Amino acid sequence: MGRLSGKVTLVTGGSRGIGRGIVEAFVREGAVVVSADLSGATPPVEGAEEVRLDVTDEDGWAAVVAEVERRHGRLDVLVNNAGLISYEPIHTLTLAEWERVVRVDQTGVFLGMRAAIPALRRAGGGSLINISSAWGVVGGVGTHAYHASKGAVRSMTRNAAITYATENIRANAVIPGWIATPLTDAQPAELNAAVLAGTPMRRGGTPAEIAHGCVYLASDESSYVTGTDLVIDGGLLAQ
Repeated sequence: MGRLSGKVTLVTGGSRGIGRGIVEAFVREGAVVVSADLSGATPPVEGAEEVRLDVTDEDGWAAVVAEVERRHGRLDVLVNNAGLISYEPIHTLTLAEWERVVRVDQTGVFLGMRAAIPALRRAGGGSLINISSAWGVVGGVGTHAYHASKGAVRSMTRNAAITYATENIRANAVIPGWIATPLTDAQPAELNAAVLAGTPMRRGGTPAEIAHGCVYLASDESSYVTGTDLVIDGGLLAQ
């Protein structure tokens, strides 16, 4: 019996990076896992189901949650992981780029929680897990829209935690530091070097290390945990 045995889970951005790590961990722990993304995982994660979802599409969210309930009878856990980044500082950030990042990283989380909460209510409760970032806690150079969105995710998570606490619906944010993913692979080398140099453990994390925290928050082991930030960052925010 795995730690998530019998739980029906939905993970956005599940095809690669942190999302794929979460999908793999949830499968190992016995969950029913639906991985939602704009493209399928390559190679597919054995034991996971895949659905197409644009997290900015409210009709798409409604359809995916309805399909999960139709197939499996319930939804117990939502992980809002899908996200993107822009490196522009305020003075060069266009309105179009701001809106592109906010639409995915912030509005996508809102739409996901809004679609999932009625299903969690029907299931008698559940867990909302929103992936924020260390850059949603502290500032850095550039990346203005990303900072704004990831900071908002933390506040949105606390609001959900308080609003639905009496309904056995928990909401928590995960705060990764620098994690080795296709996203960080595509970042400027000097930016990666600077972040890692400022990380006390002097290394980046792995998607699996974030996934371990998500397993805890999805499981009944965290039944009294809501409205909190689970920081997994190699000590970055302890400074």
